[in-house]
Amino acid sequence: MDRPEVLLDNADAVYDFYRDHKQNRLKAWGAYALLGRRYHPRVAYADGARELLHDLIAQGRPLLVAINHLSESDPYTVAAGAWRSELRRVIGRVRVLAKDELFLDPDQRRKVDMMGGIPVFRGKDHGLRAVNAAGQRMIDICAERMAAGDGIAVFPEGTCNEVDQTQVQAVGSGIGHIAFRAMKLGAEPALVSMGLSYGTRPDPTIAVTKEEAKSASVYFGVPITELPARPAEIARLAHTDLQRALDGAVAAY
Repeated sequence: MDRPEVLLDNADAVYDFYRDHKQNRLKAWGAYALLGRRYHPRVAYADGARELLHDLIAQGRPLLVAINHLSESDPYTVAAGAWRSELRRVIGRVRVLAKDELFLDPDQRRKVDMMGGIPVFRGKDHGLRAVNAAGQRMIDICAERMAAGDGIAVFPEGTCNEVDQTQVQAVGSGIGHIAFRAMKLGAEPALVSMGLSYGTRPDPTIAVTKEEAKSASVYFGVPITELPARPAEIARLAHTDLQRALDGAVAAY
């Protein structure tokens, strides 16, 4: 299938494409490995988290990875953290939700596609009403991919935290609906919270430097293997669990 232009007016064709799009796992591994060498985040785990994450991956359980959002540098830091963690074994089988503007430049899009990106049309960019139908379709595609065994990684805050980077912002309901619809399709997703910290930054509105990104702290909470039955409850749980993981990342910095 030809790659459709990633535009809101073209959302149906966009999500038809990303429903079936396959990464080149060897190229993805190479890219993640390069970022793992370029950036060196400290990776830590809550008690029992590493072992349980290892077992879930061995069982083939789809992972719903929630990450707090601090900076435009986060995708690079998170990719490096994935390479240096238990998530290395699922590289090439985890799709990453990314804002649509990252898919506009053809060269950049090839890289984002190779890294597993799925475009998100955000209400803050296009208006809430305008993106509603596309958002519902995106959630359906994520659920279908999880039912097929893929993981989904998401920044559930939806935007960079420029207020207090030690506190998780409000978490939208999208993460809850992804998990809920995946469960309706027979999947058994496990929620994995990945806390991220660049240390104490007096002015979070200033871009993270490359040196700060290289010294980031990544902390995995204990995966949650049994999720509530309602999307809103899943979203609340994701917020609470992600805050615990962020607290761990800050403490481990």
